[in-house]
Amino acid sequence: MLVVGIVLFALGLLFSIAWHELGHFTTARWFGVRVPEFMVGFGPTLFSRQRGETSFGIKAIPLGGYIRMIGMVPPAPGERIGRSRRSGPFQGLIDDVRADSARDIMPGDEERQFWTRKPWQRIVVMFAGPFMNLVLAAVLFIIVLMGFGIPTSQPVVSAVSECVVPASQATPDNRCPPGAPPTPAAQAGFRAGDRIVSFEGRTFDSWQDLQLAIRDAKGTVPVVVERAQPGGGVQTLTLYPRLIQTQLLDLDSAQSGQPRYVTGSFLGLTPIQPVTRQTPGQVVDYTGQMFSNVVTSIAALPHKVPALFGAVFLGQQRDPAGPVSVVGVSVLGGEVLASDQPVTTEIATMLQLLAAVNISLFLLNLLPILPLDGGHILPALWEAAKKRFARMRGRPDPGPVDMARLMPIAYGFAILIMLYGGLVIVADIVNPIKLNL
Repeated sequence: MLVVGIVLFALGLLFSIAWHELGHFTTARWFGVRVPEFMVGFGPTLFSRQRGETSFGIKAIPLGGYIRMIGMVPPAPGERIGRSRRSGPFQGLIDDVRADSARDIMPGDEERQFWTRKPWQRIVVMFAGPFMNLVLAAVLFIIVLMGFGIPTSQPVVSAVSECVVPASQATPDNRCPPGAPPTPAAQAGFRAGDRIVSFEGRTFDSWQDLQLAIRDAKGTVPVVVERAQPGGGVQTLTLYPRLIQTQLLDLDSAQSGQPRYVTGSFLGLTPIQPVTRQTPGQVVDYTGQMFSNVVTSIAALPHKVPALFGAVFLGQQRDPAGPVSVVGVSVLGGEVLASDQPVTTEIATMLQLLAAVNISLFLLNLLPILPLDGGHILPALWEAAKKRFARMRGRPDPGPVDMARLMPIAYGFAILIMLYGGLVIVADIVNPIKLNL
């Protein structure tokens, strides 16, 4: 099942890439730009078919995709099609880019080049690709959260941690060492199945809100619980929350071999987590939180290089919150399908993982560096600002921003991106991240 899961998730990634390129392709055609190629992947072509004026195909290396629009960069001043070449190293590189941009131009295509479109039209074309990933992520989250549901913590006790163990005294077998004090929950007499009716006189509909109240609790805290059958009834328990960094020892941590640590006021309770379908408002909140998490992860990417280097060459433990390549995320998808969870849970987890990947694609592609989509949007915004400023001052149109002059910088960024991506791929092969399922 692992191989089947890897293949299925890889197909989902390829669809995400094709969906991204479809956004570019559709809007480019709307604005009259000719698109000779629509390709998923890079390298040698495995399959292609001509439909109208566009060749659609799949290439051998499934690490991305592209559409080729004619005239992506403007020609040299005084030319309509960039095919001349100078001899200097940087000038030659710039002119080679102009020539490559013009290689598919045929007679009558002069006004169908990408650079001839208005700045706002070029912004729409380049933004449409990442936007399609955002749309796909939103649809997947709606399917998962409202269709399948997700484990949602409720204010009902699933397990009571046995004792308080400072992190410095944690034992590898997750047992309570001699003399370890009981957790506040164990001391107060909590039992599995207790429903928390009120905490310090306040009622809570969600475990998350109750958790915040627990972290802020001090002194003596009365808690009203409704006992599960048999016995039943409502009782008031007295708690004395503790402030300490602890390892919580319970059945779940003992079975997984992964002790859980918390810092702050705590009780030692584990809530039940039934799979619950979410409301539209909860979907928005969840998606927003995921969006924020991905933004934070992307901002931290440069700082992850030493850890990646250590994971690849020094045998250090892989950061579970570190970057993952297409290879690594496909393996994670395979692990989900190969787990012993219910089929619906496996499908929901894979779709949720694919949604997170699409949010990453949305944000990464909007970074204002070439060759990413944001690297094309920024010059178009600058050009629009220049044109508007010129009109306000009664000056002639300054013309398009010469994107070709940025190509030496773009090649430098492309090399850095490929090196970083290659390091992540190697890390995913020799020291992959594992899911704790």
